Amino acid sequence: MSSKLSLHPDRLFSSAPTERAIARRLYSEIKDLPIISPHGHTDPGWFADNTNFANPAEMFIKPDHYVFRMLYSLGVPLQALGIARRDVSVAELDSSAVDPKEIWRLFAKHYYALRATPSAYWLNHVFSEVFGIDIKLDERSADFYYETIDRQLQSEAFKPRALFERFNIEALATTESPLDPLCQHQAIHNSGWGGRVITTFRPDPVMDPEYEGFTENLCQLSELTGLDCHDYDNYIGALKQRRCFFKQMGATATDHGHPSAFTANLDPGAAQNLFKKAVQRQCTAQEAELFRGHMLVEMAAMSLEDGLVMQIHPGSFRNHNRDLFQLFGRDKGADIPTRTEYVSALKPLLDLYGNEPGFTAIVFTLDESSYSRELAPLAGHYPALKIGPPWWFHDSVEGMKRFRRAITETAGFYNLVGFNDDTRAFLSIPARHDMARRMDCAFLAELVGQHRLDEDEAAEIAVDLTYHLVKQAYRL
Repeated sequence: MSSKLSLHPDRLFSSAPTERAIARRLYSEIKDLPIISPHGHTDPGWFADNTNFANPAEMFIKPDHYVFRMLYSLGVPLQALGIARRDVSVAELDSSAVDPKEIWRLFAKHYYALRATPSAYWLNHVFSEVFGIDIKLDERSADFYYETIDRQLQSEAFKPRALFERFNIEALATTESPLDPLCQHQAIHNSGWGGRVITTFRPDPVMDPEYEGFTENLCQLSELTGLDCHDYDNYIGALKQRRCFFKQMGATATDHGHPSAFTANLDPGAAQNLFKKAVQRQCTAQEAELFRGHMLVEMAAMSLEDGLVMQIHPGSFRNHNRDLFQLFGRDKGADIPTRTEYVSALKPLLDLYGNEPGFTAIVFTLDESSYSRELAPLAGHYPALKIGPPWWFHDSVEGMKRFRRAITETAGFYNLVGFNDDTRAFLSIPARHDMARRMDCAFLAELVGQHRLDEDEAAEIAVDLTYHLVKQAYRL
């Protein structure tokens, strides 16, 4: 018999009675506030089509790299989890041939590996709060889980729009390439549904000379815009055109997932020559980095013009597992954090736009060593610069603690941008936001308990971190 699953009402709060009581009071003020999700990777087609999710494996496992990267690390092949290879013409490797119930059983068999990880916290929250399950997931309960979840997923109450409303989501941003025609966002807009689902402009496929298919992507950009994007001036014009279209479709932000935070301010002639080399596939690695850095500055200039908030998500060695990338493609859990420098890297951009009142750049990091040394002092000075919340590997209990302790004394709370969940796993959104709210209350309760804050100040900060700062930063 599987053991009981229960969520303790004081989870993530201090075991010290005074701080725990303060955290409870703070949490009671924010727990029911609407969710603002300004950056994520959910599928807009879910909300455009509003059809039921296929099954538990499609809902919980296939889109969630946190889950399948852990199982892969234990020797579970991605094919066994229904992850399609690039070449799915080979019948025995076609993901559609894998029984979703068998995928779920394999997941349940290895669920123990997620203990004490954020994934287990989020998933247990979903199982308990969303599906009403009160026993733990393991091999013995696998079929019960599958059947219980599958039955509910087929109901009207579990269609994407109904869940969006149930979760009290006020706004949710997805992320799309400039090559995306945004038909699904148009369908959402035309449907008359009141849920706010907006896009985010992610130009990496046409800004990074090392991105696979870069030159082919430029051809697609040319077709979309009617401009020959093999010419630098036309290329810049095409990017402006696509940004304008994304803004018309509701976008309030751009996003840039570069290997580093490097920026460069090249003169027009140098930029044109570098672009020509990129188009001809003659860039060295150093020249590709220089072009990316220059284009970040170009994007900042465009943000000053069109008002889109700029997000920079640097510091990931993408697709580190070469064999996995060749077989399965991007985003298969093999992205690894790297050391990232910001003070010198961002200076060209900040020299131009760091003092501009109409420009906002939100900088994230996977390198926690930069928190107190670089990011907090930068954001604590430049009006245009804000620090994004703990991201990816650090979107966790301990990651949030380290972030608050390293950042707060130099940058304060008001050079931050609240929380964003950055997820492909739709059902985990309330769980992720609940974790962030609890961790904020736990940290604030500690400051109140040490008489570093008054409780009324902490209550105001808790509301701002949960709701107001994110709306302000992302212009929502």
